[in-house]
Amino acid sequence: MVLALELLGTLLVLVALGLFVFGLRRRLIQRPGGTFDCSLRVPAEPSADPATPLPGGKGWVYGVARYSGDRIEWFRVFSYAPRPRRVLDRAAIEVVERRTPQGEEELALLSDAVVLVCEHRGDRLELAMSEDALTGFLAWLEAAPPGQRVNVA
Repeated sequence: MVLALELLGTLLVLVALGLFVFGLRRRLIQRPGGTFDCSLRVPAEPSADPATPLPGGKGWVYGVARYSGDRIEWFRVFSYAPRPRRVLDRAAIEVVERRTPQGEEELALLSDAVVLVCEHRGDRLELAMSEDALTGFLAWLEAAPPGQRVNVA
């Protein structure tokens, strides 16, 4: 019985420590400022034959994006990694389309989300964020230094 209680106590301490580190990471990401909630998805590439889609598409991943000079650093929320999962350079981002969530996306995303279909260095990706975050994101894109090509749909 004593061994079981010791194991349970150790497990509770480890869980509390894990949650503390998880919260500390989120705090350190948000500390410099300029962060916003942003879900990301890499969609499947459309194929010539609709009956056989190409492999690739993944579901929405909830994350936090942070402005960092001429880049956006995107971090997964449910991760302990200290580094961003993706880094998007302002000069390489091209907004292709803006739309509202459709079908099951409405359940996977936050309630007020807007989806941006973008291309970054030839890779297609989708970003979902609130209207307020979208306004800031588009203003950040358009505020590129002179001479940089910016395409905002």
